[in-house]
Amino acid sequence: MQIDVFTLIPHAFSWMTEHRPLAAVLGAELDLRLWSYRDFTPLRAGQVDDEPYGGGAGMVLRVDVVHAALDAVYAGDWSDRRVVALTPQGRPLDQELVEELAAEERLTLLSARSEGFDERVARHLATDAVSIGPYVLSGGELPAMVVLDAVARRLPGALRAESGAVESFSAALEGGLEYPHFTRPPEFRGWRVPDVLLTGDHGRIEEWRREQSRTRSSGGGLVGAR
Repeated sequence: MQIDVFTLIPHAFSWMTEHRPLAAVLGAELDLRLWSYRDFTPLRAGQVDDEPYGGGAGMVLRVDVVHAALDAVYAGDWSDRRVVALTPQGRPLDQELVEELAAEERLTLLSARSEGFDERVARHLATDAVSIGPYVLSGGELPAMVVLDAVARRLPGALRAESGAVESFSAALEGGLEYPHFTRPPEFRGWRVPDVLLTGDHGRIEEWRREQSRTRSSGGGLVGAR
């Protein structure tokens, strides 16, 4: 799989390449390329953004700058790629969407900073818009990292099966949140591990876990702790 990330801060992603899951798949299952808009801007002095029409605070990443970057990297044709603009107005990222993105052979992530993109980027240059939540961040690098991590985990060899990390997808793939986990000691400062987890009865434990997953997914907290 090839993933291209267009950003104003390529070095912000460097730490991810040294740790799982990315480190385990780079150069094998994953070809990750980081591109700076400034390297392709048609404007003078490395300019990439401008004040929004109509006034207001912040700067907006220009559509001509994004187009120039895509045009240069893909030689004028990116029709064979899924191009995702990372914006709060996009489709909410969930496990179903992660599976969708992980199935792509070629994926492009567009990030911005400050007030985000000129709307024409999402409407005309990208094929999709994705959001990691309806809140304000300083830029799109963090959303891009979230997507990268979530997608990389789905690639062969990213995770060791014995770590249990693969199993942790089970609840999410069924449309729910994962059940709570506990480990030693069985009691700490009066906070006990749920008794059912200490019984060794895997049938009861599985039933308890499913109940916890359903409750969490419906907006409840930890129930049946004893």
